[in-house]
Amino acid sequence: MQKTTPMEPVRRHHDAFQVAGLTVRTTNREENDPATARIGALWDLFFSEETYRTTPGRTGDARLFGVYSGYESDAHGAFDLTVGVAVSGAADGVALEAGNYLVFSGQGEMPQMLIATWKRIWQYFEAHPEIVRRYRSDFEAYEGPDKVAIHIGVS
Repeated sequence: MQKTTPMEPVRRHHDAFQVAGLTVRTTNREENDPATARIGALWDLFFSEETYRTTPGRTGDARLFGVYSGYESDAHGAFDLTVGVAVSGAADGVALEAGNYLVFSGQGEMPQMLIATWKRIWQYFEAHPEIVRRYRSDFEAYEGPDKVAIHIGVS
């Protein structure tokens, strides 16, 4: 059963931090086609190799992260997705920028809940053109197998 939290996003300021794990470059268009989608396989590899248990420099933050960075342009261009854990001082980690983020929460069965939450995010920004996405670093923070907080960087 799918459960999402359709409430308005919450604005939060985050300090910079790093996440290390596995990375793939993709586009939303590629992810909409099962023949070219890469994100699901990346998460499968992350869990099968137990990367989250063996990442050097892991902090005490128990959440798992999906970090969107290296944006080519906007939601239509290529981007990097790193799935991993928070780390301190990792040379191979991806840096999340300090700044303001809108946080959208979702809860329910994966992957339907995650897809529904991302649809809410796109609809929100279409309905609020005055709120500008930075397209520098965004992230999903997983607090369990059925709960996510998606943080979208805004100006």
